[in-house]
Amino acid sequence: MVGELRRREIGFASLHESLDTTTPGGRLVFHVFAALAEFIRELIVAGTREGLAAARARGRIGGPPTVVTPDLLRAARDLLPNPEHSITSIARLLGVSPGTLYNHIPELRELRASRPAALEGGQTKYAGKG
Repeated sequence: MVGELRRREIGFASLHESLDTTTPGGRLVFHVFAALAEFIRELIVAGTREGLAAARARGRIGGPPTVVTPDLLRAARDLLPNPEHSITSIARLLGVSPGTLYNHIPELRELRASRPAALEGGQTKYAGKG
């Protein structure tokens, strides 16, 4: 952003750090601060990656524990063929999100394409009177 301001011949001055990029010395100090900030950020990223790799090597996986069990998947698959059950209602019944079901039951995407209204709990339009 400061580079864009400079191209437009607009100076940047930080009152807190007494930094003024309209002077050669101010630009030098600004660039040194920016380089240090980038260096520190790269150290943090590298340390995080190393920590995650070490945890994976110990068999640890990040993120919240999964709520999906084989019994839950079996129950969802048993409810799916019934056209009265939408994916949303099945997910609600089992205490998970519809996205969780889509992530763990790959064939739901094909079922959704073939019967979107029934699976999503959408309202079907009634063609009759009244």
